[in-house]
Amino acid sequence: MAGMKEQQFTEEKPLLPEQRGGDSDMQDKGEEASGGLACPASPVPLNQPPTPSRSTHRWHVIARHWLRQTRRRTSGVLPESCEQLMPAGDWKEHDVETPYGMLHVVIRGAPKGNKPAILTYHDVGLNHKLCFNSFFNNEDMQEITKHFVVCHVDAPGQQIGASQMPQGYQYPTMDQLAGMLPTVVQHFGFKSIVGIGVGAGAYILAKFALIFPDMVEGLVLLNIDPNGKGWIDWAATKLSGLTSALPDTVLPHLFSQEELMNNTELVQSYRQQINNTVNQFNLQLFWNMYNSRRDLEMNRSGTVINAKTLKCPVMLVVGDNAPAEEGVVECNSKLDPTNTTFLKMADSGGLPQLTQPGKLTEAFKYFLQGMGYMPSASMTRLARSRTASLNSASSIDGSRSRACTHSDSSEGVGTVTHTMEVSC
Repeated sequence: MAGMKEQQFTEEKPLLPEQRGGDSDMQDKGEEASGGLACPASPVPLNQPPTPSRSTHRWHVIARHWLRQTRRRTSGVLPESCEQLMPAGDWKEHDVETPYGMLHVVIRGAPKGNKPAILTYHDVGLNHKLCFNSFFNNEDMQEITKHFVVCHVDAPGQQIGASQMPQGYQYPTMDQLAGMLPTVVQHFGFKSIVGIGVGAGAYILAKFALIFPDMVEGLVLLNIDPNGKGWIDWAATKLSGLTSALPDTVLPHLFSQEELMNNTELVQSYRQQINNTVNQFNLQLFWNMYNSRRDLEMNRSGTVINAKTLKCPVMLVVGDNAPAEEGVVECNSKLDPTNTTFLKMADSGGLPQLTQPGKLTEAFKYFLQGMGYMPSASMTRLARSRTASLNSASSIDGSRSRACTHSDSSEGVGTVTHTMEVSC
């Protein structure tokens, strides 16, 4: 495997600052230079998907064969090491063909009237089970999910039991991964989505919302880093990959330094599960592509000419001392303060959806209520203990209870802003 890392994985080196142009919007010149699939220069009309080239068609044939083999291997059998799996019979697996390859998607429920679907996208090193089981199995979350169809998306080759990608397979760029999602939305007949993304998944959902804003009603983005890696960070990641096993390279991206130093039970469990349930070859491809990402081209209105930012309500979430804390704070500075909530969770480490699923569920419930859904949802103990503070924050905006921005800085913002920190 040590030699494989150098010879079999292709990756795009980050651009120097003077080489960066405007928003790539589904275009990746580095991929074209390396022989990968080129993205269209502008978003593809949803009713006219791009006609695959011969090389694209060839890879689609290989991908379909690969997915059939994966389904045979995993049908009715789940690894014992993956804890708290979704209840059998509740979820239906689907393989969806998109302009940039096949996606493994898991659905529970059916579209309910004009309500959006809850669509999740996991972080690198994880899949929908490892990333979201604790969150969606939480008792309070059941009150939410009974009102919505839930759609979990696994990045190509990251689902449990996935077969290894064929040699020479060109992994989709981050822009192409975002470009796969309109096909998923259309395939299942969703009116729109409320996205929940973590890390790499948060970046992909934000990119999707920038290109297809009419498809996204709201976003919950955990641990998002809107910036591409510079040359120094890229070289450090490359060196770490040469001297450490892949799970140990990915773990510092997922967990705080305190969690890693204490080697908590959660860290030990996820080190084992990442090693045993995620195909390491496929993970390396996804990891390389995430580290080759470019900056999300978004800026708060008024800060630059022709500024573009997310139009939908956004809730940013990060744990205290999480590795992504700095990136999330910067992302907050690029968003519209009138429809952004910044939630910093104490005592939650790097992955709040695993360590504090109840508190994150309560925040998500209020987020949905601010969008006009679930107005009569019951209040939990957490909600009752915070009713006064939340009502006070809500009064700033008036008609929309979640339209105020909670951040740790008020520079450049006309309204008073606050940090909402949830602690035990």
